[in-house]
Amino acid sequence: MDQKLIVSSSPHIRDESSVQKVMSDVVIALLPATIGAVYFFRTRALILILIAVITAVMAEAVMQKLRKQPVTISDMSAVVTGLLIALNITAASAWWIPMIGSAFAIVVVKQLFGGLGKNFMNPALAARILLTLSWTGRMTEWITPGADAVSTATPLSFVKGQMMVPGNAPSLFDSFVGNIGGCMGETSALLLLLGGLYLIYRNVIAIRIPLIYIGTVAALTLIYSGFNFHYMAYHVVSGGLMIGAIFMATDYASSPVTSEGRIIFAFGCGLLTTVIRLFGGFNEGVGFSILLMNVATPLIERYTVPAIYGEVKKQHA
Repeated sequence: MDQKLIVSSSPHIRDESSVQKVMSDVVIALLPATIGAVYFFRTRALILILIAVITAVMAEAVMQKLRKQPVTISDMSAVVTGLLIALNITAASAWWIPMIGSAFAIVVVKQLFGGLGKNFMNPALAARILLTLSWTGRMTEWITPGADAVSTATPLSFVKGQMMVPGNAPSLFDSFVGNIGGCMGETSALLLLLGGLYLIYRNVIAIRIPLIYIGTVAALTLIYSGFNFHYMAYHVVSGGLMIGAIFMATDYASSPVTSEGRIIFAFGCGLLTTVIRLFGGFNEGVGFSILLMNVATPLIERYTVPAIYGEVKKQHA
């Protein structure tokens, strides 16, 4: 029996992954932090999460309708964006804060640049920076976990300008489990790590970027503090480092595709985060660091992309 040799263009290696499956896995990975946010900050957190997600989905559908494109809200990417925005704001935020953040992330950062996969920076992170710079007071109005909205300070504010953890700072254990003030989804390093392990198990993300990013912050803060391991651990489990390294720095569209590029990208994120935390005007530097490295991604890829087999470099006269 004659057999045909079928020649087709790349890619030749395929699997059953789809945008919907990947995004669904990300939503599942964010569930521990989301449940933790509702547990620590009660009904207020749930309302803000629903507003952010619904706004993101509606904005996606409206923009795709206006652009006469197929509506793809079923791929769950807008849900992920809305959920990340909600987890990156404080429980004391006004109801319109997540609404503006989700609309900006979807309409400006995502759709105006061509849609899913064409955005040059992480939409949720760009929205957080916009909200922080525009309404700094509202975005830094931290409250203690529990039913009563009592203002508090974040763990990083206690170590700002210090080389050790002062005695009045929240305990390292509370910072690890999430019983502290901060953005709703970034307070519990434990719950975020559980989500990260799930993504690694599902092969949604590789461990390289989170490991190098977190490891760089750990190493630099350890050296800066004169090898004070308590101080180093405090920087690792506090603030937005975990949610940024696991869920934002690993964004497919805005991070390098080359292996060497990812190493440079992750190291740059860690270096900038540490510099901003230690010497900058903000207690937190994760958001600014990742966005700056997002902008540098095309340049990183330009110098790390492997040469095509058989390619001959142009000889200058």
